[in-house]
Formats: sequence, structure tokens, C-alpha cells
Amino acid sequence: MSGPNKGPLADLRVADLSSVLFGPYCTQLLGDLGAEVIKVESLDGDALRSAGVAHHPGMAGSFVNTNRNKRSLAVDLKTREGREVLDRLLARSDVLVTNIRRKPLAQLGLDHASLAPRFPSLIHCSATGYGQGGPYEDDPAFDDTTQAMCGLASLQTAFCGEPRYVASAVADKISGLTLALAVVAAIRHRDVTGQAQSVDVSMYETMVAFTMLEHLSGAAFDPPAGPMVYPRTTSPHRRPYRTRDGYLSVMPYTDRHWASFFRTIGQPGLAHDARFSSMAARTANIDELYGLLAQEMERHTSDWWLKTLKANDIPAVKVQTPQDLLNDRHLLDTGFIRRDPHPTEGTVVGFESPMRFGQSPAQLTRLAPNLGEHSAEILAELGYNQSDIDAFSGRGIIKQFSA
Repeated sequence: MSGPNKGPLADLRVADLSSVLFGPYCTQLLGDLGAEVIKVESLDGDALRSAGVAHHPGMAGSFVNTNRNKRSLAVDLKTREGREVLDRLLARSDVLVTNIRRKPLAQLGLDHASLAPRFPSLIHCSATGYGQGGPYEDDPAFDDTTQAMCGLASLQTAFCGEPRYVASAVADKISGLTLALAVVAAIRHRDVTGQAQSVDVSMYETMVAFTMLEHLSGAAFDPPAGPMVYPRTTSPHRRPYRTRDGYLSVMPYTDRHWASFFRTIGQPGLAHDARFSSMAARTANIDELYGLLAQEMERHTSDWWLKTLKANDIPAVKVQTPQDLLNDRHLLDTGFIRRDPHPTEGTVVGFESPMRFGQSPAQLTRLAPNLGEHSAEILAELGYNQSDIDAFSGRGIIKQFSA
């Protein structure tokens, strides 16, 4: 591990009361960019600690991969002493990130209205399921339910014949990215105006905006000018294409790409066919066009197609499995794949930040913490003496990690 993080968010302190993926992915990104992130956990810890394969209880691979660059403070916030610990932390923090639902958050006195008078410089960020003011605002939300609600699962019917979830927790992660952007914007606002504010990013609204960016299509006009779908992405022929001996992803896109492809298959006249001669025409006839592409791809091997298509500057790549990525030559040569010795978990595999800065690089300074690993350390920083810390530990107000 390197020394103190000098990334673009250095000297920013984030109190992270979030769990699972939505909030923690946001705070991981902030930590990568230099923020000091203190992960405030219950005495049972983040539920993601138990989700999947682990060497030791509470350190599942998904948790380890999502919670680098953080310290763990395990404290019972239902006790008076636990709330005092949190108050001291918030008094020294720039940002609070939480995905506790609105009503429990208010009951705990951790909503913006309760905290703003006492911590006027604290930016209060809520990762919520649904936006305020509608009938869903207090409902629970998860990645699966959000994929179903936002139209994303329904769109997979084009390929599967029935609604399906995307094989990734995309709603959590896209919402986490959006929340991180919102945090940075709120920091900028505070730096310029001196005013802290509340930030609310809902998973449902985030994913509706994300999914419908292209699929609003004809309904972007009132009255609608056409169907509410972007045909290219929902064509049943839009998929990795079978070759004689495998699968490739092939993406002719521009007029020049398609003219080159038509010449390659010995049908140059198709470039002037009214169905395929322009972007608008190809979009209107995308099923027929992609069907032709699929048919032609089966005539040759993957290597033949890769050599031929790349010679014509047509994007074409092999279909990689998740396992392939750890041996991907590009990722290895750029140093994107990391292997670091963890104090308790052995060698852990992860990735560098994809954000590259010329003057203030993102860094990995801490691997994922065990539950309560930094409880005593953080309490000492907050002004508690050793006898206080020992008393809190003995009474079950905090949890300390013991290797």
C-alpha cells in the first residue's frame, strides 16, 4: 500500500452509513479519489460481508472488492453513547452518506432537517429507493425490483421472450456512480457558496433516466412521433455472433463500416440499397441488417473475421468470460489488475481506478477493513481515552476486531 492518498478529494472526510452496493460503491469511488472514508457499521456489520465466497466470516469477495480505502467503525447507534460517537464524527466530517430509508432515518434523528442546525457545514447525502413526493417514496427498493420497475427487465424480452434481469447489479452500481457525482457537485457548491445542502439520489428515478435515454425515442415528442423503443439495441439479432468456431462481437456502425462489410461479403451493391444506405434507413431495417450479419458470420472462423474486419477498421472483438479478464493482455500490461497482500485474507485481487489524473492520481491506500478494525483508532481521534474505549467495548457499544 502507498502512503496517504493525495487524490483530488484529499482532506475530505466522509461518514459512510451505507451498506450493500448502492452507497458503498459511491463511497469507494470517493475513497479512491482521496477522501477519508469512515464506514460506520452496526455490530453485525454490512450485510454484504456475508454475500458470497470468503476465507473468513465477514470478508466475502464482493465486500472486499467494494470497500477498499475505508476504515471500519462498528458502533451501536441505538445507544446514547453510540449516538454521541456518531455526533463527534459528524462534527468532523464534510459528507454523510446513508441509504437508511427516510422514516427510520428521521426516527434516528439522522435526516437533514435534524442534522443541519447542529452541523451546518455537513453535506447530507441520501441514497434512496424512490424520489420524494410520490406514492412509492417509502417503499423498499433493491437492484432486482428496480430493474423490473424501470423498464430494463422488460426490454430483455426482445432476446429471451420474457422479462429478465441483466446479469449484473446495474441499478445499484449506476445509482452509486450518480450519487458520487452528486456528492462532488455538492462539495463544489459548498466550496463556492459556503452552503452545505442535502442531496437525494433515488435508484428508481436514476434507472428510469438511464434506461430511457435512448428508448424514449418517439415518445420524446408530444404527441409521440413514433414507438417508444430504440430499435438497434432491441433487435433479436443484436448479440455476439456465432462464427464457424466461436463467437465474436462485431459492430459495423458508420456508412464506411457497412460499405466495407458489404464489399467483404461480396455484395458491395448493398451499400446503395435503400434499406441500408444511411443511418436512418439501417435503423428502420435493423432486424434484416443484423440478420444478414449473423448469417454471414457463420461462414468463416473467428480468426479469419478478426483479421479481415480489423484490416477494414470495423470494430470486432472476441467474447471474453469474466475468468478471461484476469489474463487479458491489455489489462495486465496497463497494470489495471492488482494483487495485494491483505493482513487477514491473503492475496486479494482487484482493479485500479479507471479514472486517471495527471496531477492528483486516484490511489489504493487501504484494503477492505475487517468489522470494527479501526473502532479504537477512530474513537481516539474523536477524543475518547483508552478507559472510555475499553468501557464501550466491554458494554457492547462498539466492536473491535481481533485477528
